[in-house]
Amino acid sequence: MKQLLLFFSGFCLLASAQAQTSTQLFEEAASNGRLANEGFKRCDRYVTGWLAQADSATGLIPRNLKESRDFWNAWDAAADNYPFMVMTSAILKPALFKGRMLDMLNTEKKMTARIGNLPDTYSFTRKAFRSEKVDTSQVLFGSAEYMKDGLIPLTEWLGKSPWSDRMLAILDDLEKIVRLPIHLEGQFYGNSADVETAGDLLQVLSRMYWMTGNPSYLKRAVELGDYYLCDANLPTRSLQRLRLRDHGCEIVAGLSEVYAAVHYANPAKKKQWQPYMHEMLDCVLAKGRNDDGLFYNEVNPVTGTILDKGIADTWGYTLNALYTVYMLDSKPAYRDAVLKALNALDTRYRNFDWEKGSSDGYADAIEGALNLYAREPVPSVKPWLDSQVQVMWGMQQPNGIIEGWHGDGNFARTTLMYSLWKTAGITATNWDEQVLYGAASSKDNLFVSVTNTNTTPWTGTLKFGTQLHKDHLNLPVNYPRINQFQEWFAVDPKKTYILINRTNTNKTTRISGQALIDGYPVSLKGGEGLQLIIMP
Repeated sequence: MKQLLLFFSGFCLLASAQAQTSTQLFEEAASNGRLANEGFKRCDRYVTGWLAQADSATGLIPRNLKESRDFWNAWDAAADNYPFMVMTSAILKPALFKGRMLDMLNTEKKMTARIGNLPDTYSFTRKAFRSEKVDTSQVLFGSAEYMKDGLIPLTEWLGKSPWSDRMLAILDDLEKIVRLPIHLEGQFYGNSADVETAGDLLQVLSRMYWMTGNPSYLKRAVELGDYYLCDANLPTRSLQRLRLRDHGCEIVAGLSEVYAAVHYANPAKKKQWQPYMHEMLDCVLAKGRNDDGLFYNEVNPVTGTILDKGIADTWGYTLNALYTVYMLDSKPAYRDAVLKALNALDTRYRNFDWEKGSSDGYADAIEGALNLYAREPVPSVKPWLDSQVQVMWGMQQPNGIIEGWHGDGNFARTTLMYSLWKTAGITATNWDEQVLYGAASSKDNLFVSVTNTNTTPWTGTLKFGTQLHKDHLNLPVNYPRINQFQEWFAVDPKKTYILINRTNTNKTTRISGQALIDGYPVSLKGGEGLQLIIMP
């Protein structure tokens, strides 16, 4: 009898602790919903603000709102700003997404294609290309940037779409002008443009090989990889200046992506490249970092001289490459490099001046942290992210514009990433800024909170996150990559889940992963809320 009482008492204590934990997780989910909602509203205002600045004749947005408002260009307006207007609309306002956003794409294709499908800079006042003469270096650079920074993340989120079709058309036509080694003429681009463009193409070709299965994309990526991963041209041997911030760090990331591709598709090539890949990364770690494990803007990788002591806001992009190779080769030093940097953020890099006060610096730094935190959830990173996104949000103007240049798109890109972290990848149809939804996880279980703060009813569906790397890009592994959208609770369409409706007396049902992805229907009266638990 005594043993039975002890057992019953222990069971009650366990049940009480579980109930308390559930309450805390639902409170966290509700708090996350408020943060996600603010982020979504800010992105919505950003789109409204920039659409008001579009050219009245073409509907295209300008490069910036100051000295460059007379023209649209591929490597800034198209690459950095427009795509995240598209993505914001896809998540929040489907009618705008299917209407004006698609119209802008069709206009851009019609008016800016200059060499086949390859885009060139278009002047609104000239109603023609900004330059009468074709500059193939400019066309190549713009095409590579448009694909890597804009069309790739859109494709990862949307899957096959008119935007992925645009990217593949550009990629296929690039063979008309690309020759190895890549060399861009003119001072306009700076001394890192060659490796930036090569890095862009390595990322695009590697991901598109997996998405399409087209062997020519892998062949072209391997040709680029062969050029750099060798005695003569290894970046850390051959370059006197290596930028580890954007406009240079892309080559390290790009080489890691083609290295990942051949790991699965061509093991003999991977074995050939492995000593060079490790040598390059070891050199970057030895000569490119400060004491906190973050990277300097620019170094001489041969001598180890620090050429620019500023700390790169894109530190996460370089660490993506290190973590990718860690995943493939199980080299602990590369994971340790990631952990070292993540552990330094909250104590050393709050309110840090990443790019002379620009929101773009915060956007890139926060993106890097989110991407790596998704793989290595260092506890101190969460408060750093929550605090620093507030700093970035504080830079947005009342009209929705942030700073009035193409970097505003990066504000939206990272804000969407942050909001989707707070919802665990869930989006809602029939989006209403008065309906707050967020999520919190505990082990494999997801706790979801939805609150309708309207006085009127709201009906919509909760669409759960998917395995984007697998479902849309067909990647063999979810390695970290620039501008990817993270997977926080990726539902497997082939699995069955348990759904507990805490609001409806803990009603428990079995539901397929595909049904969660397609959308779980929700109807709420004014002021009403909903709590769900999702279990594998």
